[in-house]
Amino acid sequence: MKPTGTDPRILSLAAEVAKSPEQNVPVILLKLKEIINNTPLGSSELKKIKQDIYCYDLIQYCLLVLSQDCSRIQGGWTTVSQLTQILSHCCVGLEPGEDAEEFYSELLPSAAENFLVLGRRLQTCFINAAKGEEKDALLHFFDVVTDSLFWLLGGHVQLIQNVLQSDHFLHLLQTDNVQIGSTVLTMLQNILQINSGDLLRIEGKILHSILDEVVFKLLSTPSPVIRGTATKLLLLMAESHQEILILLRLSACYKGLRSLLNKQEPGTEFSQELRQLIGLLSPKAYQEVKDEKRHKAACLIQAYWKGFQTRKRLKKLPSAVITLQRSFRSKRTKMLMKLSRQKEEEDHRLQLQIQRQRAMRLSREIRLSMLEIVHPGQVEKHNREIEEKSALIIQKHWKGYRERKNFRQQRPSLTEYKAAVILQRAGSQISDVTSRELHSQAQERLQHYFMGRALEERAQQHREALMAQISTNIEQLMKAPSLKEAEGKDPELFLSRSRPVAAKAKQAHLTTLKHIQAPWWKKLGEEAGDDIDVPKDELSVELGTLFIGGTKPP
Repeated sequence: MKPTGTDPRILSLAAEVAKSPEQNVPVILLKLKEIINNTPLGSSELKKIKQDIYCYDLIQYCLLVLSQDCSRIQGGWTTVSQLTQILSHCCVGLEPGEDAEEFYSELLPSAAENFLVLGRRLQTCFINAAKGEEKDALLHFFDVVTDSLFWLLGGHVQLIQNVLQSDHFLHLLQTDNVQIGSTVLTMLQNILQINSGDLLRIEGKILHSILDEVVFKLLSTPSPVIRGTATKLLLLMAESHQEILILLRLSACYKGLRSLLNKQEPGTEFSQELRQLIGLLSPKAYQEVKDEKRHKAACLIQAYWKGFQTRKRLKKLPSAVITLQRSFRSKRTKMLMKLSRQKEEEDHRLQLQIQRQRAMRLSREIRLSMLEIVHPGQVEKHNREIEEKSALIIQKHWKGYRERKNFRQQRPSLTEYKAAVILQRAGSQISDVTSRELHSQAQERLQHYFMGRALEERAQQHREALMAQISTNIEQLMKAPSLKEAEGKDPELFLSRSRPVAAKAKQAHLTTLKHIQAPWWKKLGEEAGDDIDVPKDELSVELGTLFIGGTKPP
């Protein structure tokens, strides 16, 4: 959609580009430089002009021209370098509007890549040039292209990662020419000063290649300009990122870097930066960096933990506030209800008092009126009747109170009586036969329980007796003397009273003796747990003479 209120200069320029032949388009696009330069920098008019240039595809025309062969363009490198300036100035500060995605994802990366391609072409032409004047002109054009690229990256820092990962940039950095190399190193230093974080976002292989090239230029280039720029660049990278410093300190690729840096010539313009770099690579500085990294890691963990706790408290804060408000409102409601109840009770008390006073006043008025009506001789009789009525009313209220009190006291016994009546009524419905069967079943279960209990008690007594016997035997075995010290009837104390046990012990004893006395060649195929047959006639011994006592260590 074309914008309204377009600058007439942009309209005429776009029409001229559309009508002109292809070879004249680059020269026509150079008129954009005059339009941009004549507009105040940072003004809303300049933003509107940039939007018009983008909407009428003049930026895309500039990109197409820059992608062509420079030898076919009128004006050659002069026109190309000016178009790079126009393109970078138009892209910085531009608000694309609806086409923002296409602008940021396609046009800007394409522009940065074209600048790098132009830089490589200028590098090739500069190396192949023979005349000094031609070299100076090409170097000037190279500076213009790199400045345009830097201007573009300054306005769109997200392109830095694309530039650092580009193969064209790496080829530019690997040049052996002093002037080109110095310009590329300076541009890299300026880029990292804008945003050095993108250096760690690139692939590890590319990062190693950049570090290798910077270290190579620092150690092997005779030019003090390149060595100074490389020193400042390496110092910037090491100070900005501890990962790079650790890599330079511990990686086998850079082993001996500190000793080589110490051999550099002192007294140069970059000696101060060189000393700082050597200090960073020293073991003490590395330990300080390591401690600082741990400190930062601890601070980061604490920050995350405190943030988590704060967010947790903030998340609970609305519910806590709601709970507090609910509690306050409930308490306030209870207080208001209590005050209202007290006020009602007070009002009720006052009303009762007023009613009593009115009743008393009315009673007195009635009595006075009656005294006026009644004959003087009947006054005593009238007073006596009133007293009798009052006494009856008092007795009636007292008896009602006493009966209610007695009823409350007798209520539990009445409840028990009703329950008994209900149970009797339910029991009367069961027949005599059913009652006898239930009684016999209950008797059988009770008898079974007592019999099982008696058997269990006898088994428990038997177990306790066996445990006592085992304990006694163990105690005797522990206190038994050794075979050498046994005298008299000591072995008789350990004769087994069980014939199966004695027979098994005798069999095991004879088996062991036979195995020990057998020749070695009979034991070749045997294993540790194999059984050995013992003739039955060897087991026909007097079992009463079997000794199973233990041994006591000397």
